[in-house]
Amino acid sequence: MMETQIHIVDDDEAVRDSLALMLGFRGWRTRVFASAEECLAAWRPDWRGCLLLDLRLGGMDGLALQRALEERGSRLPIVFLTGHGDVAQARQALKGGAVDFLEKPYTEEALLEAVNEALARDARHQARQARDAEIEARLARLTERERQVMDLVVAGKPNRDIAVVLDISPRTVEVFKARMMEKMQARSVPELVRMVLAGTEEAD
Repeated sequence: MMETQIHIVDDDEAVRDSLALMLGFRGWRTRVFASAEECLAAWRPDWRGCLLLDLRLGGMDGLALQRALEERGSRLPIVFLTGHGDVAQARQALKGGAVDFLEKPYTEEALLEAVNEALARDARHQARQARDAEIEARLARLTERERQVMDLVVAGKPNRDIAVVLDISPRTVEVFKARMMEKMQARSVPELVRMVLAGTEEAD
């Protein structure tokens, strides 16, 4: 997995340099792009961190880049920077998932606050992905029968009803249920339900 970076997209070299310098002084790694096209060509699915994106660029503008990245499945948080923003553009950017929309001249404090929020949002997303991958790995270890029992347990069925549905004895249900709970590393049925529902919600 790539390390966290702040990706800066601005067609003004002085702006790119000053942002990179300021953020670098605070310990963040940065990468700069002179155009949206350049950023899009370099983009990789494993990018971590956030994007500082100028709204008005030569060629593809910031909003178009936001849409293009979304179409590629990017979840990288975006902070828009602009000297020419209006309410409609700000609404469009934020509706598209942007963390913030800062009008130049913005204060250093406002920029750092937006960057910190963007990085925190990315960290939360990465944590959810890691959690979901772990749950998927646990699910993959279940046998077909254990998965059937799990689905019925999550649906709220008691052991005796599960036994009827699967045409096995309640004692056998208990055995499969114990194995399933151990493989899923669930300490209780409510915890198991939360695991399964969390994975379903993420997929949706």
